[in-house]
Order: sequence, then C-alpha cells, then structure tokens
Amino acid sequence: MVSKLSIRENEYINTSSYLQGLDCSGCTKQYSHEQIHTYCPECQSTLLVRYDLKSISNRVDRAEIKMRSNGMWRWKEVLPVKDPVNFVYLGEGDTPLLRLHNLGKDLGLTNLYVKDESINPTGSFKARGLAAAVSKAKELGIEKVIIPTAGNAGGAMAAYAARANLKALIYMPKDTPIANIEESRKMGAEVILVDGLISDAGGMAGEKAKAEGWFDLSTFKEPYRVEGKKIMGYELAESFNWSLPDVIIYPTGGGTGLVGMWKAFAEMEEMGWLRDSKKPRMVAVQAEGCAPVVKAFEEGLSYCDFWTDAQTVASGLRVPKSFADKIILDDLRASKGTAVAVSDQALLSSQDKLGRLEGIFAAPEGAATLTALEKLIEEKWIQPDEQVVLFNTGTGLKYLN
Repeated sequence: MVSKLSIRENEYINTSSYLQGLDCSGCTKQYSHEQIHTYCPECQSTLLVRYDLKSISNRVDRAEIKMRSNGMWRWKEVLPVKDPVNFVYLGEGDTPLLRLHNLGKDLGLTNLYVKDESINPTGSFKARGLAAAVSKAKELGIEKVIIPTAGNAGGAMAAYAARANLKALIYMPKDTPIANIEESRKMGAEVILVDGLISDAGGMAGEKAKAEGWFDLSTFKEPYRVEGKKIMGYELAESFNWSLPDVIIYPTGGGTGLVGMWKAFAEMEEMGWLRDSKKPRMVAVQAEGCAPVVKAFEEGLSYCDFWTDAQTVASGLRVPKSFADKIILDDLRASKGTAVAVSDQALLSSQDKLGRLEGIFAAPEGAATLTALEKLIEEKWIQPDEQVVLFNTGTGLKYLN
C-alpha cells in the first residue's frame, strides 16, 4: 500500500522550486542558495529568497496549483526546497478563510473575514515557517537546529525536526505557557527555560549556536521561515479569486508573516497572477505593554528601539525588538497601512467576543486583531464596505493551564 506522503512526493517529482539565490535586504549583496547562510555578514541584515518569477509566469498555470493535493507544498515553485524528497510535511497550510457574519453585523461591516491559522499542525501559524526552514535545513545537510521562542515556534520546530530526524534544542522564557513547554519536550526537543524574555533566550541560543555548531532558526536570522509564512498571502489571493482584500490586520511580534505576505503580493504581481494592482493596507497589531513597531511607526522612524520591561498576556507579542524591524516598517508604509497597540484587558475581551459570536477560540494574539479593528472603525480608518481580513495566528487552547 502506498503511503499518503509517498503520493505527495511522487506528485511533485517532475517540477520543483524556481529558487535562484538569496538577496540581502540591506546592502543587496547576493548569496548562493546552495550554501548555508544565516543573515548578511556584511551589514547584519535579513536575507530574502529570490526566485525566477519570469519562468514561473511562463511555465506555471496558477489554476493548476488549485488542483493539487492540499497543503503548503502545492506552492512548491515559490518555496525554497529544490528536491521534493526533502519536503517535511505534517499537514500545514490551506487554513480556512471564514466569513464573520455575526461580528460583521455587530460592527457594521459587510465583508469581514478571519484567516484561521489555529488548525495548522501544533496549533499555530508557526508550522508554516518552520516547515519551510526545517525542510531547507534537511536539504542543506544540517543535522541539529536551535531556536529561541516565546512559545509556538518552539513546538513547531520540535515537531518538524522530529519528522526530519534532526536534533532540536529550544530556549524559551520560564513563563511561557506550559502547553508550549510540554509540547516541545514531547516532540523530543531539549528545552532550556530562561529567566527573562525571548530576547534573553535569543542571546543564549546565539552563543550556543556559535560555540557548538547548531543552526540558528531565530526569526529573520535565517532566510527560509519567511517563505513558509508568505504562502498565507498566496492562499488569500486564491480565495479572493486572484484579487486582494482592502485591509489585513495582523498580530506582530517578530513580523515574519507580515513581511512574508507583502513579499508574496510583490511576487504575484510580477508574475501577472493578480487581477488588479490593488494591495491591502497592512495593519500591525501589538500589545500596549510591548509595542516597539507602533512607537517607531508613529514617530516616523525607520527602526525600532528595544522595548524595555516588555509585558503582555499574549506571549507571541512579547518581542522587544524584531531583527527585521526596518523591513516591517517599510512594508507598513509602502502599503499605506498603520500600527495599533491594544491593552491586555481589551484583547481578552475580544477573545471572549470571538468565541461567543463566531465559535472561534482564538489565541490572545489573534484576538488582538479584533480589538484593533474596533479602534480603526471608530477612527473611520476602515469603511463599512471594505474587505477586511483578521488573522488568528493560533489556538487559545495553548494558554490553558
């Protein structure tokens, strides 16, 4: 009997990635995708993946992609893994885009949606990025991976590393939700709990990686996690018949998904896959107790200052400074978007509201997008007939003790 995974691998054996190389987002220096890279050694900026988009446009029918088996890897041409045998697949991708009829009526919006990432493996959108990063690590011959995490990225990395037979080491704050800690350990990863924030965990993981040769999968400190996250943008375009919504409201800690989707929109436009030139206004949502992007955006800065004494119940938003802060701010401004900070009290109230009105038990990070939406409606920044997509990035079950 042929396994489901073998069927998937055989399906993709004839064509694979149109990966060309890596470009520095800062100094624009180019690097080979056939070698192991983290970030640019010249200017310490994030490396982004470049594809042969012209060839994809000439050879790939976007309609044919919809006919493939479900999952993130059906978009293999714009993903960085060259040989399908290295796809590490646990069911990630093709999450539902749900119309929020009850909330829409309550808020006076006729076209309100949520992209519900909670049904991904390990319960969050982190599965997408780690699937891509671990698959590429496997292809490059990497044998052990390390990550600092506020929670969900650790569980996802542990799961995909186990699937790929890679050794996994995770640093996470001691006050990370217990579900994330136990999930990571059950997947076979070594978990080291840290007194402090994800920034402290990141420093320790970085030192360990340099000292012992672990490959560091920190957000934006390697090129491939953003590639998995960007597929959320491809799925959105496909769901809206190759157009894009007016507004995307996105919870922003490290910002990988926001940057990834904006990259996806640019790729699709270059390939001629979009029906029109309309791009969404991107909204970054953060917690009032940790809002470095909001502060920098409002002050007109091109970078974020480190946020001291970061505090919020939404552990995924407790990121004092993203490594790719400049890219996040550039993308927000290019989209004519904005950044919004919300209180913990308000986002927890929104979590209850999503549950009562729509039957969705969102993570606090995802619930924060509803709070931000209500603020933007009050400010008349969003109009009643605009298409608006909220992102629920994970399941609220992770926060139960």
